[in-house]
Amino acid sequence: MRMKPYLWAGAMLIGLAGFAQRPQIEFEEYDLKNGMHVILHEDHSTPIVAVTLSYHVGSKNENPERTGFAHFFEHLLFEGTEHIERGEYMKLVQENGGAINANTSFDRTFYYEIMPSNQLELALWMESERLLHAKIDSVGVETQRKVVQEEKRQRYENTPYGKILPETFSRAFQKHPYRWVPIGEFAHLQAASIEEFMEFYKTFYVPNNATLSIAGDINIEQTKKWIDKYFSGIPASKNPIPRPDIVEPAQTEEIRDTVYDNVQLPAVIMAYHSPAQGTDDYYAMQMLSTILSQGNSSRMVKQIVDKKQLAAFAGAFPLPTEDPGLTLMFGIANVGIQPQEVEAAMNEEVDRMKNELISEEEYEKLKNQIESNFIQSNSTVAGIAESLSDYHMYYGDANLINTELDRYMAVSREDIQNVAKKYLNDTNRVVLYWMPNPQNP
Repeated sequence: MRMKPYLWAGAMLIGLAGFAQRPQIEFEEYDLKNGMHVILHEDHSTPIVAVTLSYHVGSKNENPERTGFAHFFEHLLFEGTEHIERGEYMKLVQENGGAINANTSFDRTFYYEIMPSNQLELALWMESERLLHAKIDSVGVETQRKVVQEEKRQRYENTPYGKILPETFSRAFQKHPYRWVPIGEFAHLQAASIEEFMEFYKTFYVPNNATLSIAGDINIEQTKKWIDKYFSGIPASKNPIPRPDIVEPAQTEEIRDTVYDNVQLPAVIMAYHSPAQGTDDYYAMQMLSTILSQGNSSRMVKQIVDKKQLAAFAGAFPLPTEDPGLTLMFGIANVGIQPQEVEAAMNEEVDRMKNELISEEEYEKLKNQIESNFIQSNSTVAGIAESLSDYHMYYGDANLINTELDRYMAVSREDIQNVAKKYLNDTNRVVLYWMPNPQNP
């Protein structure tokens, strides 16, 4: 018997829905006796392995008179160890077919190697080496001081709009250590002694402040043996890891300023104080920002860039942070357009979010975008290893890699409107006009 067309279509949709079910990411996790947390995900689809080691230390853990230490250590720990000669660390990985890098945020420092799976033991030994035997001496410190200084020049001082984050965060935060960004002040690094660098290393680079997350083509039992061999003998710190507990006072009035820079086009930056990651409001704010600026059909792009042609670029970017942070919105004005016009258009889109409930159609599109982004972020073994590590470090629940999307899907249209009303207010924001330097033609 031939199936009726509408029944056939329904059956197809059910079948597709079944295929669309998100596969569960299986993993094992446990603690070593020294406090290091270990997460293992076995995936034999490709002959590679991602070895990641996260330390729960970022710029917010720094002494206000010694900013930039966390980021500096991201560089310094590539200098070598007692058993790996200076300059050989990266070379050793590359010569064995791997890639290596690291990054630093406000809240954590993250190191990783992506290696052929037959080089897993090498990667584990190398990470254990810099945890236990990092080479911190005058030669390495002076070398990396120069590297960091050049990085700051290139990324912040000599890049158009490169100083947006430090200029914005320094005005938005008065008490909390988010008032400085991870690059820090170079003068602080210059003034620091070797003893101060050693103290930072001994305080934060300890196994009970670290998460080892490995994903890829591994044998879990063999991997556990290697982890025990290289990491279990590293002593835990006997002192508690210092954590800042400063609460930023609520902002009560709008902060406005003008910054002059070597740019051709004016820009408008609006930064709103926003909820900490993992909170209900955080997920709603993430979805709100997606509506405003993700994709060519997003509201800011469609209205400010395409329809009104006021800006060459406009967007909204929530910056996920462990403590309450900021959501940035900015627009770069088109030639001949004044920043006041761009700001007015941005305010109009903000007011729409506050005053109008998004349509059902836009809401369904939004959920599809969020799901697509989530799946893509965990589509590689490197992405999986990092996600597992972050979920454990920030939330104490690595299984959020399988369940966090449900938190996004639980956000309603009303929730999105409510966070707009709650956070997107003039008294809760910093507004900067980023203007061409008048000394330049």
